[in-house]
Amino acid sequence: MISLHVNELSKYFGKNLVWQNISFDHERGVLGIEGPNGSGKSTLLKCLSGLLSPSSGTVSWENCGQQLEIQTVKHNIGYAAPYISLYRELSIIENLQFLSKLRKITIKEGQLNRLLERVELDQATDKPYGNLSTGQQQRARLAAALFTNPPVLMLDEPGSNLDEQGRSLVSDIVAGAREEKKLVILASNNPDELALCDRIFSVRKEEVVGP
Repeated sequence: MISLHVNELSKYFGKNLVWQNISFDHERGVLGIEGPNGSGKSTLLKCLSGLLSPSSGTVSWENCGQQLEIQTVKHNIGYAAPYISLYRELSIIENLQFLSKLRKITIKEGQLNRLLERVELDQATDKPYGNLSTGQQQRARLAAALFTNPPVLMLDEPGSNLDEQGRSLVSDIVAGAREEKKLVILASNNPDELALCDRIFSVRKEEVVGP
């Protein structure tokens, strides 16, 4: 089982402090990252996933007590966020096929079709990503995070630009990941999304609320 250990993490951009001395552990279930816009939720997720380096402190990922290299961690994370986009000129299916080649994994076409049906994009598989609506693009980002069936999911504002049906999809994704005993980290300031979490880390208070 993969676990996350954060110790005395701080992040500056130049002289501007984002947050400091953050420490928590997360081993199972769904952890929410809560805070208002501009509080550094996305920056924290980027540091946890290795997309950004913290200014100080450590982020450690372990599998059954054995520390993982950061490249191994990245290959085990499915990451969906408004700032992570796909190639605009490629269709959804072409984007996923390209990503599978980058990760050097084989995904059968039937698996991709079932995933796109799950995120309700099965009628738009051949459309260029850049021609999709903002809601469809968000569904495509979720598909890109899910298509390798990763043991860790990082969801940053997953309900962005989604209608009620799309937000229900997010709820189903989180519930399914919990049932499969995946480790999930969800950053949001939406009370409905935070209600999906088992425990919550508040960026403002720098503390975890929950068991």
